Amino acid sequence: MIIYKVLPKYLYTSCPNYSFVDLKSTELKMKKAKKQDELEESLQRLQAEFENFKKRTEKEKRDFQGFANENLIGELLPLLDNFELALKSTSNDAEFTSGMKLISNQLAQILENKGLKPIKALGQSFDPYLHEALLTEVSDKDNIILEEMQKGYTLNGKLIRHSMVKVGKKNDNKTNSNEGDPGNSN
Repeated sequence: MIIYKVLPKYLYTSCPNYSFVDLKSTELKMKKAKKQDELEESLQRLQAEFENFKKRTEKEKRDFQGFANENLIGELLPLLDNFELALKSTSNDAEFTSGMKLISNQLAQILENKGLKPIKALGQSFDPYLHEALLTEVSDKDNIILEEMQKGYTLNGKLIRHSMVKVGKKNDNKTNSNEGDPGNSN
């Protein structure tokens, strides 16, 4: 940065190389250059903010598209459950059973193609974020899912229904050893 000294007025007349106009024009050029640098920096910031905005809106658009069918799939889940119940109570009619299995598999495939995934529960460790414990049963396996009452599902990685499960609880021999013992008088 060039620093200009204000020269006394008598030097302007004695030194023809220095003029008041030259100093003023140089000062104006410096101010313009500084202002231009500020404007360029501001433009670069705005461009970066706009790029970030575009990326953010694209992500929101993808998220919206991924979850747009959530209500529809939520309405179809009871239908899938009914197919599974009908298949559990199969009659002797083999054709009925094979037809029901075909329909159930087709529906499950369509939903899976839309991003629906069943939650694995049977034999897994109980996770309150994925499973809802309806029943507990004394078992040698503590906190392990013994039975799945109703399947849970995720849609594109988002939980839309918990698995309804029966969880095993370890038998505590210390508290249960005196219960029901007729010889024990507490």
